[in-house]
Amino acid sequence: MPSTFHEIPLHRPSTPLLDCVDDTESLRALDESQLPELADELRAFLLWSVGQTGGHFGAGLGVIELTIALHYVYHTPDDRLLWDVGHQAYPHKILTGRREQMASLRQKNGLAAFPRRSESPYDTFGVGHSSTSISAGLGMAIAAGLQGLDRRTVAVIGDGALTAGMAFEALNHASEVEANMLVVLNDNDMSISRNVGGLSNYLAKILSSRTYSHMREGSKKVLAKIPPAWELARKTEEHAKGMLVPGTLFEELGWNYIGPIDGHDLPTLVRTLKNMRELKGPQFLHVITQKGKGFSPAEADPIGYHAITKLEPKAPSNGVSKPKFSNIFGQWLCDMAEQDERLIGITPAMKEGSDLIAFSERFPKRYFDVAIAEQHAVTLAAGMACEGAKPVVAIYSTFLQRGYDQLIHDVAVQNLDVLFAIDRAGLVGEDGPTHAGSFDLSYLRCLPNMLIMAPADENETRQMLTTGFLHEGPAAVRYPRGTGPGVPIDPALEPLPIGKGAVTRRGEQVAILCFGTLHQHASKAAEALNATVANMRFVKPLDTQLIAELSASHDLLVTVEENAVMGGAGSAVNEWLLAEGINLPVLNLGLPDLYVEHAKPAEMLAECGLDAAGIENAIRTRLSRLG
Repeated sequence: MPSTFHEIPLHRPSTPLLDCVDDTESLRALDESQLPELADELRAFLLWSVGQTGGHFGAGLGVIELTIALHYVYHTPDDRLLWDVGHQAYPHKILTGRREQMASLRQKNGLAAFPRRSESPYDTFGVGHSSTSISAGLGMAIAAGLQGLDRRTVAVIGDGALTAGMAFEALNHASEVEANMLVVLNDNDMSISRNVGGLSNYLAKILSSRTYSHMREGSKKVLAKIPPAWELARKTEEHAKGMLVPGTLFEELGWNYIGPIDGHDLPTLVRTLKNMRELKGPQFLHVITQKGKGFSPAEADPIGYHAITKLEPKAPSNGVSKPKFSNIFGQWLCDMAEQDERLIGITPAMKEGSDLIAFSERFPKRYFDVAIAEQHAVTLAAGMACEGAKPVVAIYSTFLQRGYDQLIHDVAVQNLDVLFAIDRAGLVGEDGPTHAGSFDLSYLRCLPNMLIMAPADENETRQMLTTGFLHEGPAAVRYPRGTGPGVPIDPALEPLPIGKGAVTRRGEQVAILCFGTLHQHASKAAEALNATVANMRFVKPLDTQLIAELSASHDLLVTVEENAVMGGAGSAVNEWLLAEGINLPVLNLGLPDLYVEHAKPAEMLAECGLDAAGIENAIRTRLSRLG
């Protein structure tokens, strides 16, 4: 059994066996008896490494043995190994030549937090969002078959990610094309089956063996000539396996189901995978793992240890801490629910991240966590709104992209009362471009009937949530990750006048139209330039009266937003000016036309020219061109 650690090592642990593994060839050169020792060393190194950098934690600890077994049995990187989401991929990175680079994880110009094709040939598919591995793996398997290559493909997916419809679409398609691929279900929440132990491990060995497979396929060929007999045999096998293992669903979809087996039992994993690698057609292996395995605090609290920050000495506290924007939302949700019993809270598996914890405890009958199913979350809200409820969908900007068709077709077209509380808008830091909320203003602004708001601070966030909730029709409030400027919060639930911004500083020549929390950076730049600053608040509808006023009294308009420039709030200003025939120079500042790589949020803003210094420099450059 794996060793258990109780503390994160403060110094690099001794890992002589791991230090000899520079690629999977050197891993496969080890004797199988050495693999448990390697697993202990890998777990110790992972604990120390993540303690140095911060990052996703529990998921990687839970797949130490599985990662070793997969790379030991399969001929990676020629055989394709895909990780779903990628939270669990740190052990994979360590075993595939990146051990000494782990100190740069999630840092500017360092290793990415998720598998990335440009980073290593072992990273066969770039991920970050869930439920993609089976579809991508199936595509790879089909392509290999068309090229006549004897290549194996393995897709690892978690029980949470398997809930998404996309995963089942892929499972259904794979049997139709009889793809030679293996899907490994990493079940770390006991949500599908608790049937783990000696009997199930024994059954897995038998069911995955070549003898059983030959008997099964030979019988199929004989009995297929007698359809009634074949159908009886098929049903008999299916129900016999179903009495002992939870694989009937996958068998019905055309997969040969094996398991469940203990995902921390290396000998069983290796033997079972060796058997399954030789089997043809769609294969499904169900492994039970424990998130945070081998680190006692994470075993006890897998949610709390989903990710950790870098271990650093705690700075002295003055007793004052600013709430995060997600905390503002969580408090508002509870307060509004007290006043309006029609309010329903919905989240796609983001209860902790979006801070619905208190709401779920106080209003359990009005709280719905739909798991990783963003499309369902949006249309579920639409159905509720049809019946007079007032649903609030708490969702990350990057994940709302997955429910975009539903947002258009099921909510916006029907002009339904759904409020979208869009968290993690803009740049999100170390998680990189897969998690950035760079496009929501662009993809929302083009939809008729949408009310779109971007608060400058904490208090405006609360006011805008109220505004959107009381509005009849679809509405969205987008706010960033982390904390704001620290503006005091009015406990009242008062809405803002829709479509009205406010001038927060009067200056000359240059007017900065700011959409969202970059307002504090824009204000600092304005002080150096003696510029006017407008907190626009609303992206749709625009405060065109304010824009007209500022256009008439300034020589240059500057729009600032933490969203893609293309199609964003600045584009909306440009469109209105052109439509009105107002010929005035405009400078649009926002996220550039590229995927901004992971770094600390402040570093990313500076790189994009959206910190105070960057805004000031961009304006001075434009003014110099105007003469």
